[in-house]
Amino acid sequence: MAGLENRKRAVKKDILNNLNRRDDIMEFRGSYVALITPFTKNDEVDEEKIRELVDFHIKNGTSGIVPCGTTGEYPTLSYEEHEKVIRVVIEEAKGRIQVIAGAGSNNTKRAIELTEYAKSLGADAALSTCPYYNKPSQRGIFEHYKAIAEATKFPLMIYNVPSRTGVNIEPETVLKLTELSEVVAIKEATGSIEQMIRIQELCGDRIAILSGEDHLILPMLSIGAKGVVSVVANILPQEMANLIKAFEEKAYDRAFDLHSNLYDISRNMFIEGNPVTVKAAMKILGLVDNDDVRLPLVSQEEKNNEKLRKLFKDKGLIK
Repeated sequence: MAGLENRKRAVKKDILNNLNRRDDIMEFRGSYVALITPFTKNDEVDEEKIRELVDFHIKNGTSGIVPCGTTGEYPTLSYEEHEKVIRVVIEEAKGRIQVIAGAGSNNTKRAIELTEYAKSLGADAALSTCPYYNKPSQRGIFEHYKAIAEATKFPLMIYNVPSRTGVNIEPETVLKLTELSEVVAIKEATGSIEQMIRIQELCGDRIAILSGEDHLILPMLSIGAKGVVSVVANILPQEMANLIKAFEEKAYDRAFDLHSNLYDISRNMFIEGNPVTVKAAMKILGLVDNDDVRLPLVSQEEKNNEKLRKLFKDKGLIK
């Protein structure tokens, strides 16, 4: 009988420890920028420009920086460059803004290494994409994240983007992943409102849902999302931050106006794919000196740059 009571107390202690670990993790909400990786004309990572962009986002109300995601062209960064970008962002942030370091890989051991590196530098969490190309089963996806969580004991924002990875993280799998106290947020980029609703129904406040689709931010917020990991925030960080803030303050008319103003821009940020178009947009707006990307990506054609210029003129962003 005493043994049974001891086991009950041990189980209760484990549950409380898990709850406390989740409570100790900072809140993830607001506008996070999926930061581009700027390159010099010599095709090197432009450290000085990265630092400028971090300060730009701090001044314009962005909640967090997400370096080395898809928008940051991490597939074409060397291991050394990947780690350099994360280090430079964290150094420049100086604790003034959250940093969610891109640490995804379809090699679980490599994902663990990147996550441990982000943790050692003082990042707030790691963005961990669903393994791509391998197309694991739902059980494989769970075991991938479980291995990262157990090895690193570090907050994870999982990233669901089946259009790029080839496999969807099903809502029931998201629920199971919340059993891991390290899994605290999800960047949801399926484009399916139904899936997002299902995740919210199943998980509630056990995980922070952030939109991975700029044009769906307002609908996402209306069903319980906490914010966005945004491509458009690279060019309009204040407007994106203000949209989230207006919704949180229940200023719904203002939120709708901001959403409407950003909608056309959001839909036009993928004319030639990401980050090709957003880098072109940043050059047009004077935020970067060049729009260079790495092969197999190529810079945007001039005819599409003209489309952006016209759009930006119509929106009053340029003369």
